[in-house]
Order: sequence, then C-alpha cells, then structure tokens
Amino acid sequence: QVQLVESGGGLVQPGGSLRLSCAASGSIFSINAMGWYRQAPGKQRELVARITRSGSTNYADSVKGRFTISRDNAKNTVYLEMNSLKSEDTAVYYCNAVVTTAIGTGDYWGQGTQVTVSS
Repeated sequence: QVQLVESGGGLVQPGGSLRLSCAASGSIFSINAMGWYRQAPGKQRELVARITRSGSTNYADSVKGRFTISRDNAKNTVYLEMNSLKSEDTAVYYCNAVVTTAIGTGDYWGQGTQVTVSS
C-alpha cells in the first residue's frame, strides 16, 4: 500500500507565495514521475507540473515562471513552490506519483490540499 500526504495549502493574498509538499510512504520499491495537478470548482483536473526521477520538469503554460517543482528522492517527497499567486490559481491541489511496489507499477494520488488566493 502506498500513501501520499500533502501539506502546505492555505489562504494567501494575490502576489503571495506558498510551498506545497507531498510525502510518499509505504511499500515502495521506486518512484518514477511525480507531479502536481489541480482542480478548480466546475473545472476538470489539470496538470500543473511534473518531474521525473532524474529531474526533468514540465509545467502548464499558466504557471511557467511562477511555480517551481522539485523533489527529494531520498525522502520520497515532491515540492511545489508557488510565487506571484493569482486568484485563478485557487483550486484543490493533488499530488500524483507513479510508484513501483512488489505487485507492480501504479498511479497514486494524495487526498488534495486547498489553495485559496484572495484578498
């Protein structure tokens, strides 16, 4: 069993910053790609940023230059540094990881953390 636990969400004013963290635990052999997705009310879940085990990254156009994804492989943790936040960044942010365990490779999700950008 694999668990992903997110932290770091909250309420922030426009222009502010937040840092999200997501720690994976359980019977993990290895973690391949990790990423952050978000879902705003009435909208579909969308990719925000993704990072491979070797550190290659890709970002949604809407967050390029403002958000930075990173990971600590020794801690099985992925981070999302969010700067210059806008009201349109308000959403529930979900951590995702492609994890290899004894029974195979699967896609795992965290429970989500709310990010609200408002004055």
